[in-house]
Amino acid sequence: MKTHKQLEQFASKPNSYNDRAGVNLKTYDTKNVSRLNTDNTLEASIYTSQMIWPATHDETRPGTVILFPNKSWSIGLASVNFIHHPNNGPVFHFDSEGVSEEVLNEIDRLQPKGNSEGIQIMVMGDITDHVNEQLASYKVKSLTAETAAQFAFKVDEEYARLTDEYPENILVVSSEDHAKLFSLVAGYWIAHMPEPILYVETNGVPLETIKALKKRKNPNIYIVGPEKIISKQVEEELSMYGSVTRIPGDNPVDVSIEFTMFKDQDSGFGWGIDKPGRGLSFISTSQPELAITTAPFSHLGKHCPLIWLDQGKLEDSVYHFLAKIKPTFQDSPQEGPYNHSYLMGSIETISYETQGIIDNKLEIVAESDGGHH
Repeated sequence: MKTHKQLEQFASKPNSYNDRAGVNLKTYDTKNVSRLNTDNTLEASIYTSQMIWPATHDETRPGTVILFPNKSWSIGLASVNFIHHPNNGPVFHFDSEGVSEEVLNEIDRLQPKGNSEGIQIMVMGDITDHVNEQLASYKVKSLTAETAAQFAFKVDEEYARLTDEYPENILVVSSEDHAKLFSLVAGYWIAHMPEPILYVETNGVPLETIKALKKRKNPNIYIVGPEKIISKQVEEELSMYGSVTRIPGDNPVDVSIEFTMFKDQDSGFGWGIDKPGRGLSFISTSQPELAITTAPFSHLGKHCPLIWLDQGKLEDSVYHFLAKIKPTFQDSPQEGPYNHSYLMGSIETISYETQGIIDNKLEIVAESDGGHH
C-alpha cells in the first residue's frame, strides 16, 4: 500500500523539460510505451491488426474481420462487440467508394479462418454492389439498420445467436454526437468482454433498447456518463428493466478513469484497475474515432482499457490515477509487476514530451528510498 507521501510524489509533474528530446528520433517507442504514430483511422486499424494478429499460423489468424461505414461512429462502436470471440478479429472501415486497397491487402494477409459459422467478414451498414464484388472471394454476412439504437439491438441479437445466450451485463451509452467521447469509452470494454452496448438519448429510451432489455431477466445495466449526457429521467426509466449503476464523471477524461477503476464484485463487470501490472491505451480527445479502430488492444495481448488525454495532454486526474498503479519493488526490479501502455496518435497530436511523462509514470521504482544497486 502506497503512503500518502508516495502518492503525492508519484503524481507530481516534471519540474523542467528538455526541448531537444524529440529531435532526430529513430524510434517512436519508449520502454513502457508503444506508439501507433498516426492520426489516420485507417492506418491505425491496419497497425492494430498487424500487432494483434501476426497471422503467422492458425493460432494467430483472426476468425472474422469486421467492416463498418466510416461516417458513422455509433455503428462503428456497436460493431466493436464482434471483435470478441467467436469472431476474434480486427475492425476496419469502408466508405462510399468501397473498401480501400490497403484494407483488402490486410484482409488478404490475415487469411481470416471464419467464425463458428464460417463467416470471414461481417459488414455493418448498407453496402453497394461494388463492395459485394470486392469481397466476393470471402464468406460475408451483413447487418443493417435504420437507426443507431436499432443497429445496437441487432448486434446484441446476432451476438446472442452466435453464443446461445444474452449477456446479463449491459452498457448503456448515448448515440448523440455531443456524447461521442463519453460513449466511446465503452468500446474497449465490449471488445474485451462479450457484453453489448445499447443506445439511449439524453432524455429518451428507444423502443429497440427496451426490447433488448426485456430479453433478459433483471439485467445489470451500466450507464456510462454523467446526467448531462444521460439524464436522471432515463436512468429511472431503465431501472424498470433491471438494476442500474452509473459510471460518472464530469468530463470524458474523468469518465475514462472512473470506468478503468470501476468493478462490480457481484456481477464481475468492470476493469477494476487500481494496482500495478496493467496495460493501458491512451488516445487524444481530438482523435476520437481511433477508439474504434484500436479497440482490439483490449481484446488480446495486455487487455487495455482506454484513457483519454484531453487534446493530447495529461490532466491532473490522469497523473493521480497513474500514481495509484505505479509499480514498486522491494529487492530487485526484476520482481515486477510491470505496466505498459499503447499511445494512439501522431507526435503532432500527442507530444513526445507527454509520451516521456507517461513512460516515467509507468516505470517500476524502489519501494524505499534505498533504491536498486
